[in-house]
Amino acid sequence: MKSQVAALCWRMREDRPEILLVTSRDTGRWVIPKGWPIKGKSDPHAALQEAWEEAGVKGEVCADCVGFYAYDKRLKDGSTRPVVVSVFPVAVRKVVDDFPERRQRRRDWVSPEEAARRVDEPELQALLAAFHPPSRATGPDDRT
Repeated sequence: MKSQVAALCWRMREDRPEILLVTSRDTGRWVIPKGWPIKGKSDPHAALQEAWEEAGVKGEVCADCVGFYAYDKRLKDGSTRPVVVSVFPVAVRKVVDDFPERRQRRRDWVSPEEAARRVDEPELQALLAAFHPPSRATGPDDRT
């Protein structure tokens, strides 16, 4: 089974956490930024890189994975491949409008409960609904 990394991007608003969702490029469904591991980067910092490319955020990534979810990745030939995704929280410090995939995605800040309702994957729904901001984060990777 293939593995990916994902960024659960969050911020505090009025003492409550909000989660950033983005739309997928192919179907337009709501997801969290994710991608394949990046050679030379730890999994948490690869997730941080995906957050930048897909959502235009900078922040601090927590080195501790908060959970996993599985989904079937649709390939260009129409077939699917099972993928397991490791999820790393990212405390968002900056959001910009000029980022690599800005013309391919929409983004929206929502409550953890609303985020859970919008995504399709049951395991990701459970992770989002139960999300509480972590107390530890690591700084951005110097190589980003």
